[in-house]
Amino acid sequence: MTLSTLPAPETSPFDVCVLGLGYVGLPTAAVLATRGQRVAGVDLRRDILDTINAGRIHIVEPELDALVRAAVAAGTLRAVPAPVPARTYLICVPTPITADHRPDLSFVEAAARAIVPVLGPGALVVLESTVPPGTLRDLVAPIVCGNLQGGGLVPGRDIFLAHAPERVLPGAVLREVVENERLVGGLTDACTARCAEFYEAFARGQVHRCSAEVAELTKLAENAFRDTNVAFANELANVCAHLGLDVWEVIRLANRHPRVQILRPGPGVGGHCIAVDPWFIAASAPQHTALIQAARRVNDERPARVIAQVRALAARLRKPKVACLGLAYKPDIDDLRESPALHIARALAADPDLELLLVEPHLHTSPIAGAPLVPLAEALAAADIVVVLVAHRQFRHLRPDHLLRLMVVDTVGLLNQRT
Repeated sequence: MTLSTLPAPETSPFDVCVLGLGYVGLPTAAVLATRGQRVAGVDLRRDILDTINAGRIHIVEPELDALVRAAVAAGTLRAVPAPVPARTYLICVPTPITADHRPDLSFVEAAARAIVPVLGPGALVVLESTVPPGTLRDLVAPIVCGNLQGGGLVPGRDIFLAHAPERVLPGAVLREVVENERLVGGLTDACTARCAEFYEAFARGQVHRCSAEVAELTKLAENAFRDTNVAFANELANVCAHLGLDVWEVIRLANRHPRVQILRPGPGVGGHCIAVDPWFIAASAPQHTALIQAARRVNDERPARVIAQVRALAARLRKPKVACLGLAYKPDIDDLRESPALHIARALAADPDLELLLVEPHLHTSPIAGAPLVPLAEALAAADIVVVLVAHRQFRHLRPDHLLRLMVVDTVGLLNQRT
């Protein structure tokens, strides 16, 4: 295998090529483009390319619109349909799971194959997507470098490969891309050093150097830890429901202990990380992850409990109107990936014995056929049952006395302001 005859990284028209312009890729591209880098962002959807090149955004993320508009106007950010020659390639594509909870690495594989024709000598390839341990070495490297025993490219000499997992929080991505500490794990020490230099040029958070496999597992461990703690809160909510106790009061009082900090229960766990990443660890070591798998089951079962609770209330009425407040997987964003709220709403929409109203201030069109999006005030005026699924800022003014005539299922403790 030989590198292409395209320009060397030092003379390429772009400094960085970002593959995937979603909730991580686009903010990262915009941050780099407003810090003096010439950035090309790659996405397969023409509508996304057209939106970005017009200086607009297709996702909800605070302050991102102004950053993209400035970068496009300055000519430092351009959205393109395929990879282009660059000094550095950032792979920021989705890594979902299959129906049987196995990692789906098809997007990572496709991205790795897509950059091969445009790689120049000495290019840096960084996998930011969250992946199971061994993905960079066993999947990406053979594609990008070729068969090393057959004269392929040598990592750390001809090309540089590393894993630097994104560790950002939707709703605060622009700040956290710059301020959060980073993990950088290369295939060789030279790969790690080259990748660390890239992030140290714009990130204020400390850059920690390690192996690729340590970086891969550490990111998964972070989210599995959070998932397990949420599972405890959700299991406690299940216990309180069984005993007829107020889980919010129990948590509030337990958290008065100086060494206890129970998280808030909810309708489940969603998003592209916490609901997915623990399964990557389980797939890598199925016989050694009993706790991780149990936590996943607890959190995955929560939507069914909420659905059953709503249906029990609906059975008291003739064709009741049910208002679901929130569809995103967490407050104040439009992200529906793995959203338990959306799962609950879809199940209720399929019930012929009730009528569903949806309130989601971050969406313009309903994601559920036959269930309209309506303003909050209209939903509260029309509904018989209100189901609070997401603690969006637009809902936080609600108090129990606002909903006296309604039956309420509050899955997030929005109406219990002391917790």
